[in-house]
Amino acid sequence: MIDLKLIRNQIDEIASRLKTRGYELDVNAIKSLEEKRRGCLKHCESLQMQRNQLAREIGILKKSGKDASDLLQKAQAISEETKQSEQTAKSYDAQLDEILSYVPNVPHESVPEGRTEADNVVARQWGEAPTFDFEIRDHEALCHAGLQIDVETAANLSGSRFMVLKSEVSKLHRALSQWMLDIHTEEHGYTEYNVPVLTKPSTLYGTGQLPKFRDDLFVTNDERELMLIPTAEVQLVNLVADQIVPKESLPLAFCSHSLCFRKEAGSYGKDTKGIFRMHQFEKVELVRIVEPESSYVELEKITQHAENILKKLNLHYQVVSLCTGDLGFAATKTYDIEVWIPSQNTYREISSCSNTEAFQTRRVKARFKNDKKQSVFMHALNGSGVAVGRLLIALLENNQRQDGSVAIPSVLQPYMGNREFILKS
Repeated sequence: MIDLKLIRNQIDEIASRLKTRGYELDVNAIKSLEEKRRGCLKHCESLQMQRNQLAREIGILKKSGKDASDLLQKAQAISEETKQSEQTAKSYDAQLDEILSYVPNVPHESVPEGRTEADNVVARQWGEAPTFDFEIRDHEALCHAGLQIDVETAANLSGSRFMVLKSEVSKLHRALSQWMLDIHTEEHGYTEYNVPVLTKPSTLYGTGQLPKFRDDLFVTNDERELMLIPTAEVQLVNLVADQIVPKESLPLAFCSHSLCFRKEAGSYGKDTKGIFRMHQFEKVELVRIVEPESSYVELEKITQHAENILKKLNLHYQVVSLCTGDLGFAATKTYDIEVWIPSQNTYREISSCSNTEAFQTRRVKARFKNDKKQSVFMHALNGSGVAVGRLLIALLENNQRQDGSVAIPSVLQPYMGNREFILKS
């Protein structure tokens, strides 16, 4: 959530910056609520002064032995009026919180301005796209013979946008998850967590999925209204909820491999072929909790950690700085990592690395004590390190051979029983 002090003191500037991402802040509604709230608080102060004066007068009357019942009634009436005015002020605060819960984060000054993904800026590229001297196949065609990727059976079991993996491809999918966790924990210094895939609405509110994106979440009929997580980021950020973290323990680095669930409510008709956009998928998620002063250095670091996965697999990719209009709800700045997909002759997103500054930590109430012993909200960063299903697609398609087999990169061979190829007839 945006800092309320910024809203109160710089509302026109904040509104202007939000407009660059296509969001119109209801400035008039906020100013009206603030004016009413301040009016209530001033009235409370006036009533308090009256009550203090009455208390002095009542004290004088009691000392002189005179009747103070009339003044006591007045004091009681003022107390009741004060309570009502305080409640009214709280109701205005609640209305303001409700408005702000739907307001996205403010873009960082370094974010390129733009309206759509066409305005995103390529920051860098790595490697070269492979060339083939034969007609290439997409990931479904490569796995069709043994139905090792089977969306038809998955549709019979669960409906559209699900997949069944089998045999060697299922093992490769599992190997990728294990290998990425090992890289992030052993080389990049993350602490691994295994987190629940069901969570409370308050937890999802903390990272910004609620209330705005409720329609994209799978909600259970449990009396607690538990929901399936869209990403392990939700749980990892909330590991520090309602805490004051010791400064010397920062930065914190968490990672988790988890199932993820999204309705993909706004993507009907997109990526209906293959396994690009599923309701259920898996990711290795990275989260860093850091001091505010270092968060943009940390954004580069978390992005490099995700890039390192693709480098080790020798997969061609590019890093894109998202424009203001393409930023996610909680992000101030985001890099998308897009891997080369031969069958589509284009790049596709495989990781998104974002700095949310204090947007999430303010919601989850996660602080640390700075050098001045002040309690300050930490900054939270997240990144896919990376999406397992899309990495599987990239690996299959980029490493295919003319006979339909797929070469296994040397770094993965120990996780695959030292096999050099799969899908080999």
